[in-house]
Amino acid sequence: MKAYIFNIPDVVLLMTTAECLLLCIFQLVLPLRERTYGRLLMAFLVIVGVASACTLILWNDQFELPHLLDQVLLPYFLFASLMLKGPAIYLYVSALTQQNLRLQWRHALHLLPALVLVLCIAIFDLSSDNLRHIAIAGQGFSPKIVDLIWDISTLIPLLYAAAAALLARRYSGELKDEYSHFSTTELNWLHNLTLGVLLSWGWTMLVHVVAKFSSGETADYLGIADNYITFILINAFFAYSLTYAHQLLVTKPERNREMAEDEPSESAIDRVRKAMETEKAYLKKNLNLEQFSARVELPAKEVSAVINKHFGTNFFEFVNSYRVEEAKTLLADPHNAEMTILDILLQSGFNSKSAFHRFFSRLVGMSPTEYRKQSQQGGSPTAPAH
Repeated sequence: MKAYIFNIPDVVLLMTTAECLLLCIFQLVLPLRERTYGRLLMAFLVIVGVASACTLILWNDQFELPHLLDQVLLPYFLFASLMLKGPAIYLYVSALTQQNLRLQWRHALHLLPALVLVLCIAIFDLSSDNLRHIAIAGQGFSPKIVDLIWDISTLIPLLYAAAAALLARRYSGELKDEYSHFSTTELNWLHNLTLGVLLSWGWTMLVHVVAKFSSGETADYLGIADNYITFILINAFFAYSLTYAHQLLVTKPERNREMAEDEPSESAIDRVRKAMETEKAYLKKNLNLEQFSARVELPAKEVSAVINKHFGTNFFEFVNSYRVEEAKTLLADPHNAEMTILDILLQSGFNSKSAFHRFFSRLVGMSPTEYRKQSQQGGSPTAPAH
């Protein structure tokens, strides 16, 4: 009877490797492939593919490879890929959320953890058998060193995943400082993906820890689940990049977002207030901080200081609260009885039905329809939003 070379977990690893390669090729033909985030996604796919292939070869005894590749080079490829997947995902999220991010020499610092681990493998002359805790006659190795290397290779990616998740969360706050409207669909996908990576690599860490104190069978089952999760994540990342990534709004580099240190001047406060209350700048759809700053003829940094320090809010909330007040006025006017809710939201500066209803209900405490009904019946439905 013929022995099977691959079991189902091996097939999953093989499929992950093959799919990473195919998705990289597909990424090359996309029209936005020159964007930095596209190149970083390709790097991430290559790294995960190499890690999956090396894992398959390391733990499958059916492979017959030359000694140089199987015992000597394999540890270098494996741990380099494990250590590089963290920086790759962090830089990918950075490129998605920052305006015109370009890879520079300072980004090479993210290679240091991988270089340190590879150097440790060279210094201690660790082979693939050593990594599997297989003792070789005439070759002494320290199991503690091997365990430490495995520990580092699971901890560092997890820390990068946490940093990427925090970066995605901070990005939503930056959007609110710079835009009066943005779609939450792409943002939610980004949050879910980064959280998925964090949970996946957290699971990898859990598997690694449990394996030290449990039976080999239990560790194998947990490791198999880890392989399935990786396969699912790869598909999710490519689907996101293809469908939503190019729709994300970019934010300005951090040095351009710094707020003015001094308290805003009365003159600046008056300009901002006049633009909103007299000129009704909020009626411009998709108004962003840069456009508004040009309108009031003040630096964006100073306008941010006025909104944040004097009005105690962000640009997103600031503009949309005025739009809600405009909508309330329109809804309460009996002469506008023929106007639909869609007409009202468009005339008040909103361009999204869901955003309008969400903001209105939160600030007013009832739906626009309920507000119109109560106000036109002579009641006093709510206090002003400001």
